Amino acid sequence: MKRKNDKSCVTWWVDFVARRKLKHLDVEYLYVSGKRLEVMPISLSCSMEESKEKEKEACQELPSRRDMISNLPDSLISQMLSCLPTKEAVRTSVLSTRWKTLWLLVPSLRLASHDFPDYNSFISFVDKSLDLYREENSCLHNLELVIRKDYDDDQCCVTRWVDYVARHKVKHLDVECVLVKREFLEVVPLSLYLCESLLYLRLHRVLLVGSESVSLPRLKTMRLEQNVYPHEAFLQFFISSCPVLEDLSIVRKDGDNVKVLRILGICIDSPRLKYLNINDDVSKCHILSSFISPSVKVNLGGVRYMSYYSGGVVFSNQQVASSFFSCISSVKDLVISETIMKLIIFCMKVEPLPQFQDLSCLEAKVCLVDVDMLPTLLESCMNLNSIILELTRPTVVTEQITAWDVPQCLLSSLEFVEIKCCCKAELVGMKLAKYFAENCVFLKKLVLRWRGYVLEEDNVLKDLLELSWRSSTCQIEVYGPLQMSIY
Repeated sequence: MKRKNDKSCVTWWVDFVARRKLKHLDVEYLYVSGKRLEVMPISLSCSMEESKEKEKEACQELPSRRDMISNLPDSLISQMLSCLPTKEAVRTSVLSTRWKTLWLLVPSLRLASHDFPDYNSFISFVDKSLDLYREENSCLHNLELVIRKDYDDDQCCVTRWVDYVARHKVKHLDVECVLVKREFLEVVPLSLYLCESLLYLRLHRVLLVGSESVSLPRLKTMRLEQNVYPHEAFLQFFISSCPVLEDLSIVRKDGDNVKVLRILGICIDSPRLKYLNINDDVSKCHILSSFISPSVKVNLGGVRYMSYYSGGVVFSNQQVASSFFSCISSVKDLVISETIMKLIIFCMKVEPLPQFQDLSCLEAKVCLVDVDMLPTLLESCMNLNSIILELTRPTVVTEQITAWDVPQCLLSSLEFVEIKCCCKAELVGMKLAKYFAENCVFLKKLVLRWRGYVLEEDNVLKDLLELSWRSSTCQIEVYGPLQMSIY
């Protein structure tokens, strides 16, 4: 704000900064009449012209700077695009002519119908993508689809898509159909059954048709979830046609197919199997035709029955279970559910269990009423190194643990014990902790977890420390509902 007789100053100030490569200038006059306005120096105009010229030159160079990524090798661009969701990778095709088909270098499509405005848009996008892969003769090694139709009778698509990739050396195939009624299931093409390149297969809620020819010589991982099969023998035949299978998971669904529900058992002969997960409350037995390799990790979930018919003879739970346990007796890792634990206890009352002499890690759910059988089970695990016990179903509260024998593994090999207690099982958990503390010679770590408020963390830790520990180097961890204590 300038008074009437104040001298001019802005002209030479602006001239000074304009000659010294000024980048930002802000001059404001308040309440100045037109006759007394300050004059901008010529140097400011020259500076502005020079700046505009430099900016123009920079703009001319800018496209080449921005296009540095386009000059990268195709293999590197492919790796970059593979980190993007498929839809985003495809959108790069509009950047320039160079980028029009670069996304096809990514050998995978991962798409879900719910990411599109409607089901027809999803169908159109996948069809066009596969057409481009075909026209450009590009490799598509990985196809992952999650399909949820808007209406039950929407057009089928899985058959032709899977047929295309199966004939073009797909390695990883994952097809999931969500909330599809049985009468509208998508059909798996026969070409998939003869796909020699396939390494990984997951099929969720689809229809597998019958075939006398199945050969999947390289398949290592298979997930079959809630599918419908043509007849009772097909599932066994399908699995047996995968000679190098290492990881198998089967999830069955009641009512998918009446014939499938009549399957009495599954016979698995896969000598290179590395992981076996059985979670099936439909089949009435599980038979392994050969002994499982020690490297296999076996997870036995909710198996409800173990009995079957053969040659007019009924084999009981105990007979089938004994055979089954013999086949898995060489494993190193074993996870068993409460149902399987009850079956094991049932078998132990009839005859001794086979020796699990290679078993190193055991994880088991044990009903409180069956806790007294635990030492008998451990007698069959002579080299056990780690055990995780989860106490369940406190319908019968048993605080009294009778005088137990001490199995060999507690004296020679057991180093880690974890006990998880459901509500009302805390006192039994403490009894178990005391049992292991006073008998494990080489115990290195004891963990006790509980949910209820019957016990207090500090008191539990104090009580454990007062025990006569066989091991002098054991770490103790207690996890209650309020806090954690470590000693």
